[in-house]
Amino acid sequence: MTACLIVPTRNPGPIWTKWLSGLHVQRHFVRGLVVDSASTEGMDASCLPHGWRLLTIKVDDFSHGGTRNLALEHVPSDTKVVIFMTQDALLGGPDALQSLLTAFDDPSVACAYGRQLPHTNATPIAAHARIFNYPDTSRTISIADQPKLGIKTCFLSNSFAAYRLSDLVEVGGVPANVILGEDMSVAARLLMVGRRIAYVANSCVYHSHNYSIKQEFQRYFDTGVFHARSPWLL
Repeated sequence: MTACLIVPTRNPGPIWTKWLSGLHVQRHFVRGLVVDSASTEGMDASCLPHGWRLLTIKVDDFSHGGTRNLALEHVPSDTKVVIFMTQDALLGGPDALQSLLTAFDDPSVACAYGRQLPHTNATPIAAHARIFNYPDTSRTISIADQPKLGIKTCFLSNSFAAYRLSDLVEVGGVPANVILGEDMSVAARLLMVGRRIAYVANSCVYHSHNYSIKQEFQRYFDTGVFHARSPWLL
């Protein structure tokens, strides 16, 4: 399965070295593209694997959906699966990418996401959020699960997720006009056209945030705005 990994960056700092270390030990090599928002510190493109590309954009041009759509225009022409990651999600083992890609052995699966584990310095609240959203059992979800799962049917995180490129294009790519939740918007559209989402519990990254009370409030506020602007999703 020919895959391309896409990661947006902006002043990643010391964690970038750890991110690259996790990438370099992967047993399954994937090509990749870094879309950097004019970083002034912490970005060292010279350590990218051979064949990877760096695309630089202006800070004001970044958006969660638009930037990822821009990246899709620059992936190799034979790409079948695109993997989205963030600069603070650290691959949890040498088989993390390969395990995620095996989900696409099922032709009905249009997207897949891996398990997010808390960083070692995670607060109890940050750790709980990961345990709640990312169980230790894999599963495949379809629109038929909606009565039982509700909004969680289309749960997905572009901090570590992969999409079958043809299916992603079929539903119009990544929405560019959302404050956040571009990943769940895509997942919902894929479910609505009969595709399935795979959660791969043995494909792990370390990713968590020790938000302050103010930051937690802002996150929930933005989520409320996203839901208010996307009533079809609810």
